[in-house]
Amino acid sequence: MIEWVHPGLIFLVGAVFLPMLNCRWRQVLLLLVPLLAIASVANMTPGTYGAFEFANVQLVIGRVDKLALVFAWVFTIMAFIGCLYALHIRSSAQHVAAFLYVGSSLAVVFSGDWFTLLVAWEIMAFTSVYLIFAAHQEKATQAGFRYLLVHITGGVMLFGGIVLHGLDTGSFLFGPLVDEAGKGGGLAYTLVLLSFILNAAVPPLNAWLTDAYPEATVTGAVFLSAFTTKTAVYVLIRTFPGTEILIWLGVIMALYGVVYAVLENDCRRLLAYHIVSQVGYMVVGVGIGTEMALNGSSSHAFAHIIYKGLLFMGAGAVIHMTGRRKLTKLGGLYRTMPWTVFLYMIGAFAISAFPFFSGFVSKSMVIAAAAGDNRATIVLLLTVASSGTFLHTGLKLPYYMFFGRDCGLRPAEPPLNMLLAMGIAAILCVGIGVFPGLLYDLLPYPVDFIPYTGAHVTGSLGILMFTALGFVLLIKSLDPEKSISLDTDWFYRKGAQLFMWFAHKPLAWWEEIWSEISDTAILPTLHNLSKQSLRVDISVVDRVVNGVARTTLLCGARVKRLQTGILNHYAMAMIVGVLVCVAIYSIVRLG
Repeated sequence: MIEWVHPGLIFLVGAVFLPMLNCRWRQVLLLLVPLLAIASVANMTPGTYGAFEFANVQLVIGRVDKLALVFAWVFTIMAFIGCLYALHIRSSAQHVAAFLYVGSSLAVVFSGDWFTLLVAWEIMAFTSVYLIFAAHQEKATQAGFRYLLVHITGGVMLFGGIVLHGLDTGSFLFGPLVDEAGKGGGLAYTLVLLSFILNAAVPPLNAWLTDAYPEATVTGAVFLSAFTTKTAVYVLIRTFPGTEILIWLGVIMALYGVVYAVLENDCRRLLAYHIVSQVGYMVVGVGIGTEMALNGSSSHAFAHIIYKGLLFMGAGAVIHMTGRRKLTKLGGLYRTMPWTVFLYMIGAFAISAFPFFSGFVSKSMVIAAAAGDNRATIVLLLTVASSGTFLHTGLKLPYYMFFGRDCGLRPAEPPLNMLLAMGIAAILCVGIGVFPGLLYDLLPYPVDFIPYTGAHVTGSLGILMFTALGFVLLIKSLDPEKSISLDTDWFYRKGAQLFMWFAHKPLAWWEEIWSEISDTAILPTLHNLSKQSLRVDISVVDRVVNGVARTTLLCGARVKRLQTGILNHYAMAMIVGVLVCVAIYSIVRLG
């Protein structure tokens, strides 16, 4: 442990000291802690650290390999960008929650055993929810409680799966739950898989994300977009590579998010649906399970964290400066927020997989892995989803938010720290796209993939330009509307309302009836029975007991008088007794 400093521990220590500092020193610490964590990751060497035994269970706090490092790199980098973006926030509570959230995410990445993973998993849930509560609005509070309940449910399933797995195997070391053929089974397998795909927001277990993320604080949403779903991708890579069902679940995610984005009027909810869509590509890669596919999942998670953070920062800057988030109430902002528009569009090009942007060199790796595995249908469906991503995130959202109908607002650019954070993320989006080797060198397996081929570049540009043409021709049909999209959260929202109605109406009515019956009939009857029992006890039972006791005492006193203590008296009594017995026997016999 002396040779290795856990970056999550750095964030934990930082969270302890943050509330003790004044505003200026707090800002220094906000930037210093993630920089120290980045330095810690840069100095790591593969190996196992912090292994010890507790209650006959082998625990491993730190397992460092290339897969862990690629996620640790992007988590710490995004933590620095997020802290810079939130530098103007005066609430130390939000910063503490963000530090604990990042630290627990890193603890998941380096976990070498299931129980360390479980503890970090639950800390993530409880610290991240504060970034939603901190908005201090009724809708945010309600969404936060729903978010927490969903993740607690997932944590319970994970705990059950871990215990059953440990009882089955005798080991609690964190590792694959599938065999070389990608097969697994049993209750433990199912519970763990359900818990992981819940955090990955796989439909129909996705509604917590699109319900809660738009209600978070402007800066909190940036952190939320980066960590929860990507830690889920990480643990899926670790435990379920090659699981066939994940391929189709990932395709459903990719299409599901795109379809719902069509219906959205809320800018951050639209971006949240595209988190679901983009994570779908990563889940497909896990399901395919080849080295190329797992590299694709890892690289796309890296790229996605950066460009999705940039998109949420751009939308957050608009909300911060205008107080509006509905596309129907925005437009014309390019006049006074040109830097925000420019930086947002870099993120939009990256998520749309334009050549020379990060999404092009990561998303294409997953699609190439599907093609190499002879899955033509998967390739087609993922390509359709990619086109839909550009249509909504790269065209519809910026058009109606920054251009389109003039809303009459003339907001200034956001604070400098927000622009700088967006600028760093934008540089990374372009840098990874232009120099993909920087990312490919971090991946867990040797990379044999060249993204910039003539066929790939021209094919991608053709699809994107055709999508842009469709947007121009159908722009009136894509106008946002003042509507609410019903997602799978409708079921547990209505289910909760039904439960509360049942508790307040039929159940309360039934309880009231029984209370009335009890008060008018049962309780008086019981009172009368108890009074009669008391009378019987006093007049009969007590008298019998007392009579027996007095008789016993009297007999004892009489017997005591016969005990003189003189041996001659006892002998004479015995002789008389024998004579009496002989006499009685003789009389009986003669008679």
